[in-house]
Amino acid sequence: MRICIVGAGKMGAFLADSMCLLHEVAIYDIEVRRLQYVFNTRRLTTLEEIRDFDPELLINAVTLKYTLKTFNDVLPYLSPSCMLSDIASVKTGLKEFYEKSGHTYVSTHPMFGPTFANLRELKKNHAIIISEGDHLGKVFFKDFYASLGLNLHEYTFDEHDETMTYSLSIPFVASMAFAASMRYPDAPGTTFNRHLETAKGVLSEDDYLLSEILFSPYTPDKIDQVIEQMKRLKDIVEKKDTKEMKKYLTELRKNILD
Repeated sequence: MRICIVGAGKMGAFLADSMCLLHEVAIYDIEVRRLQYVFNTRRLTTLEEIRDFDPELLINAVTLKYTLKTFNDVLPYLSPSCMLSDIASVKTGLKEFYEKSGHTYVSTHPMFGPTFANLRELKKNHAIIISEGDHLGKVFFKDFYASLGLNLHEYTFDEHDETMTYSLSIPFVASMAFAASMRYPDAPGTTFNRHLETAKGVLSEDDYLLSEILFSPYTPDKIDQVIEQMKRLKDIVEKKDTKEMKKYLTELRKNILD
């Protein structure tokens, strides 16, 4: 299959590297310098070259902020038979775009970073495939992600964004609260340092990505839940209520261990 990947960042380069031995792969980026370390892959520097390559599948791997703009920029250079694809972590607006595009599509979300994941060892990581996509496109990505050892999940567009709010917004909020309370970043302690590394990883993400996830309509309710639990914990601590603390810790352990 002829596959064109748009965006030569960490994920785009990873996809090109992972697909190029089984497919004819090209990669395009407006920043030419990003293409210098791409191997076994055709390097494209203009939109006209995408048209000449005539991809059967176009994977949009640009930063979330530019996903829809990039699709609109590239669309005139694609044949009607080219399938569209994205790997966006937030799917807002994509379903509507795809339905108006006139192209078949498949939407996925490889949930392995690259902030935290070891891209050479992904067996503990996950990928989501959007159920509304083209059947053959979904089969292609199921086979591809399975070859990487990823755990696969299938959600609708709406289910995806709701799930991402749960799995990302709560950790993001917790990391931001930790960072906001920071006074001694060189404090000793293994637990402290583990939290510090997690917070650093979260805050190294693109500002737009963090904002889009936190601006989800599902996020305020999750934040309310966190605040409610913090108030409960504060009350227990202020009262030095040993019995209630034991009960609370038992509940917490049940939540994460069951």
